Formats: sequence, C-alpha cells, structure tokens
Amino acid sequence: MDITQFGPDDVAALEQWLDFSRAVQHADSPWEAEPTLLRVEARFRVGWDGEPSTPYLATVDGTVVGGGALAMSEYDNLHLSWAGVMIHPDHRRHGYGSEILSFLEDEARRHGRTSMGIGGWESEATRGFAARHGFEKKHQAINRRQYLADVDRAELQKRYDEALEAAADYVLERRLFPTPDEELAEIAEMAAAINDAPTDDLDIEDEVFNADRMRAYEEACAFRKERAYRVVARHVPSGQLAGQTVVVVDSLAPTYGDQHDTSVVKAHRGHRLGLLLKAEMIRWLDEVEPQVEHIDTFNAESNDHMIGVNELLGYRIMGRELAFQKSL
Repeated sequence: MDITQFGPDDVAALEQWLDFSRAVQHADSPWEAEPTLLRVEARFRVGWDGEPSTPYLATVDGTVVGGGALAMSEYDNLHLSWAGVMIHPDHRRHGYGSEILSFLEDEARRHGRTSMGIGGWESEATRGFAARHGFEKKHQAINRRQYLADVDRAELQKRYDEALEAAADYVLERRLFPTPDEELAEIAEMAAAINDAPTDDLDIEDEVFNADRMRAYEEACAFRKERAYRVVARHVPSGQLAGQTVVVVDSLAPTYGDQHDTSVVKAHRGHRLGLLLKAEMIRWLDEVEPQVEHIDTFNAESNDHMIGVNELLGYRIMGRELAFQKSL
C-alpha cells in the first residue's frame, strides 16, 4: 500500500477523496448530507476554525482504497491528535485500515503528540477496530435532526413565550457574520462556555477561544459558502453576553441547515435561555430561509439538558457516534 499526503490545491486528489468518501457515507451513514468537492477542500484548507486536517490517500496498485486524516490543534490540547480512517466499502477486510492507522500514529508521534483519538458510527465493526488497536471508548454523541415542517409553530410560540418570561433580564440579538473586529473578543469569551459540555472520559483540555480563532471560524464558514445566523442573549443589568446559538445554511444545498454551537454561560443558566435561543433561531429562519427543511445537531449523549431542549423542539435520533482514545 502507498500512503501519500496531499494538499487542498491538488484537485485530482480532492476528487479521489470525494469519490471514495461518498461511497463510505452511503454505506455507513446514508442520512448525512452528500459530500461536495468544496467541503472536502474546506476541510483541508481552512478546517473548522483555521486549523485544517492533513489528508492522505491510500492506494493499492494504483487504485484508491481509502484514506486518512490527521488533526492537531495549536490553540490547545497540544498532547492530542485526532485520526480519521476511511476505507472504501469494496476494499474492506484486507487490513488497509490498520495500515493507515499505524501510519497516522507514527505521524502524530513525529509531531510530539502523546495521545490519539479516533471515532466512528456505532457498529460492531467500529468497536472491533478500535479494540484491536488498543483504543478505549471514552465518549459517545448522538446525531439528531429537526424537520422544520413537523415543528408545531403554535406550540413553538407557547414555549418561546414561557421561556421569555423566565428570562426577563435578557434580550435577544440577531447577528450575521462577519462579526465586527471590536466585538470578537466578547464573542470568544461567551463561546468558551462550550467547554462545560460533557466530554465524558476523554483526556481532553478546555478549548482556548480568542478573537483570532473566532475570526478564523467565521472565515471558514464563508469559505464553505455557508450563510451563518447567530442569536445571542444579552444580560441587560450587566451588559454581558450570556449565551448563543449558531445555525449555518449551505448556500449550495439550501434545504440543509447545520447547528453549530449552542451554549449558555454558567452564571446565566437556569433562565431557559437554551430553549429561548433555539426557538428564536427557528423564528428567524422561517423569515429569511423558509426553504430549509431540516437542521442537524450533535450532542454528547450525557448532555441531558441540551438533549431535553432538542427533544422539546422535535429533534429525531439519526445515529450514534463513538469516540475512542489511547496513549501513543
């Protein structure tokens, strides 16, 4: 097997990655949005927030059988690497995944990382692969989907009004990207509340948020041609930002919405802000993106509060994603 690194300017390699990743998705998670060449390029050029993954193609006798990707942040968690391994369904059960993973482990060690995480959709194959390579399950998350046509708008208004009463000291603000430079630090401080979300048994440190990282995140959304909507709750007595929710709409597939961060600053919890923010987001999308059919979200399965909010809003379970980790 040949394992070759490539970059976001290598269009032929990007197209090869797209072809086999579509086959993988159709086999393992057919409910997900169809991958596109732009999203593949974005993953390896700008990443989620300016830190792209490093991709590798795996070939046997000139045929692409799969690939791997290695993600390592320089903002935080300098001990940690995340590896992604995908094998085309037609080429599984030949040991190719093991070879790619071993290669990625060596690359992570070369960069000074002492821990690695991998993930996959829940299945016996996923669990077995992780166990064979010494990884222990540390976390599990649920992918849920909200079908907006099924949301009872009268019931939504009722829940919105009830939440509004519990949040009398707060006002909601609708924001579009890009955020003005002078407001990025305040947004970053609020975004750090996501660190309170459960990480279960993962050996992971809090993420570090600053103005530069928030700008890189917004620029990554723009590169993917996503129209981004942010609703924030501001505490009137103090003027502090208390929480946010962000949904992006893919301009190339505008029936699809993706839920990014929803979080409330610890000092401002207990006022039903999570429900209020997400209900306000639906109201806003009804006005400006009425063609959106569904919104996807991921939550740690142990995040009882946010799951409760999502279930009130009609989210349905699509799949369970498992995360594994080991020392290198």
